[in-house]
Amino acid sequence: MKLERSFGLLLHPSSLPGPSGIGTLGQDARRFVDWLQRAGASWWQVLPLGPTGYGDSPYQAVSSFAGNPYFIDAEELAQAGWLKKQKLLSAPEGWVDYGWLYVEKWKMLREAWQGFCRNASKKKREEFSDFRQEESFWLDDYALYKAIKESQEYKPWNLWPGPLVWRESEALAKARRDLADDVDFHAWTQWLFYSQWRKLKEYAAERNVKIIGDIPIFVAHDSPEVWAHPGMFLLDEKGEPKVVAGVPPDYFSETGQLWGNPLYDWNAHKEDEFSWWVQRLRIVLKTCDLVRIDHFRGFCAYWEVPAGAETAVHGRWVEAPGEELFAKVREVLGDVPVIAEDLGVITPDVEAFRDQLGFPGMKVLQFGFDGDDDNPFLLQNHQAHGRYVVYPGTHDNETTLGWYRNLSSKTRREVHDYLISYNLPAEPDSMVPWSFIELAFRSPGVLAVVTMQDVLSLGNEARMNTPSVAGGNWSWRLAHEALSEELCHRLEDLAKSTGRK
Repeated sequence: MKLERSFGLLLHPSSLPGPSGIGTLGQDARRFVDWLQRAGASWWQVLPLGPTGYGDSPYQAVSSFAGNPYFIDAEELAQAGWLKKQKLLSAPEGWVDYGWLYVEKWKMLREAWQGFCRNASKKKREEFSDFRQEESFWLDDYALYKAIKESQEYKPWNLWPGPLVWRESEALAKARRDLADDVDFHAWTQWLFYSQWRKLKEYAAERNVKIIGDIPIFVAHDSPEVWAHPGMFLLDEKGEPKVVAGVPPDYFSETGQLWGNPLYDWNAHKEDEFSWWVQRLRIVLKTCDLVRIDHFRGFCAYWEVPAGAETAVHGRWVEAPGEELFAKVREVLGDVPVIAEDLGVITPDVEAFRDQLGFPGMKVLQFGFDGDDDNPFLLQNHQAHGRYVVYPGTHDNETTLGWYRNLSSKTRREVHDYLISYNLPAEPDSMVPWSFIELAFRSPGVLAVVTMQDVLSLGNEARMNTPSVAGGNWSWRLAHEALSEELCHRLEDLAKSTGRK
């Protein structure tokens, strides 16, 4: 995919405004697309769209294939006659309350499912049936997993009764019979999600706004994918991970990041000609025009940590068959449009592999200020070829204003003087986010992507995620009035002056 010089905004759908307790794929999502169009933005970047579980992280989604039912727009269900208007959720605007959603959104969706069963037209029933058939590779396992998990008081799959843990045919057949309505319900929520997302994506395309999606390289242990394909992961005889994923100490943590995901049995994936990965990329590319793969370096070598370790410090690097994997992906799917998240401990072999595949990498301006004039994240060191996406900061960083305020006095002075050297304002503090936005727009990087928090010059009260810190993440939401025409025109003017429109 040939990329043109352009820019985009990073905002997860959960952060959209609206009365439903979380952003949805309805009217407010379309308003955001309209605002992007007026600003001259070509891209809307989102985080992984999967259903969140404990911890609420989209990077630890319950499924690698399913969409998040929380994002389903209930207004559309009411308009279809499947849900009474008075049953629409009405929550205070503000931060996402995942505990409230867990109770109220699922209750509302159950009522809408009963309405669908009573009132849906023949055409809608056929569309639902067609979807189930087309996506059976993952959807059958997902819907059955969800139904069984509810019947088992939400225990992890490896604590279910043995015949269900090891997917004995008689036990699965009985579960499908006994839990038929629940299985159908969970399949239906996926049809709703993908139908609404497709319409939103088409709406954006009509306005020349494309979607940048995101997938984590690893999957959650308690997921339908691991339950359905245990031989594809390094598990013991009880279904527990033998080793888990993480990263060594880096920018974000002195003890590394212990993610805890099970690691792939790459020999099993090779024997199956990487069909699981091919399907995974096929599904995600239905939802976006370009996909960022989180922790891309894990396709060259990944950090393996013993199961039960308290930190990620005592791990080891293990080689992965990335070249073979992407050769198969290219053979089946063609040239896939990928952004390689190449932050952290990146070695020359990872850079060579990224360039061999022709994938753009990432540059984060906040990482440039370690006192080294050769730091590759500093604007003057950005390569002229432009094959990378440049960010002031990402969802994992402090907001630019929060970051600047938390710098040591020495580094803060360095950043101050650096901005002045580019004739950009560094005082008052509230000017710094837009100075970094302009640095990103000036970069030779083919795409510049900025968080909505930086556009709004917000501090760390609006931070989306703090890596390695449990709780309090993924909850920030945009206020309705925040999408001002003043900011819209400011972005448009900057895009014009830097050749990004």
